[in-house]
Amino acid sequence: MPRVAHFEIPATEPERAVQFYENVFGWKIEKWEGPMEYWLVTTGEAPEPGIDGAIMRQTGGDVTTNVVDVPDVDEYARRVEAAGGKVVGPKTAVPGVGWFVLCADTEGNVFGIMQEDPSAK
Repeated sequence: MPRVAHFEIPATEPERAVQFYENVFGWKIEKWEGPMEYWLVTTGEAPEPGIDGAIMRQTGGDVTTNVVDVPDVDEYARRVEAAGGKVVGPKTAVPGVGWFVLCADTEGNVFGIMQEDPSAK
């Protein structure tokens, strides 16, 4: 069963947001070396429950987004649409990670689906 595996927090000033979350919660946050401004957030250690995420530069009406880990983004994008939801962003390659598609549920709530590519690691 696919589970929420990641969250994204948009920020107008990501460095300020990084300091905030490090100071408040003690999260470990490191800048990603990929092609976009993205800070990887570690919220705890395994086997404690919880998920990790990221802080990214806000580009407009961004909201905090939960990302669900799925085995096949194409199949799950079809499932989203068949259930009355929408695909609201194109299938996008995430270098060193896999594939990402932005979707919305029947209530307009935005979420992502991510397919990891084992060969990308």
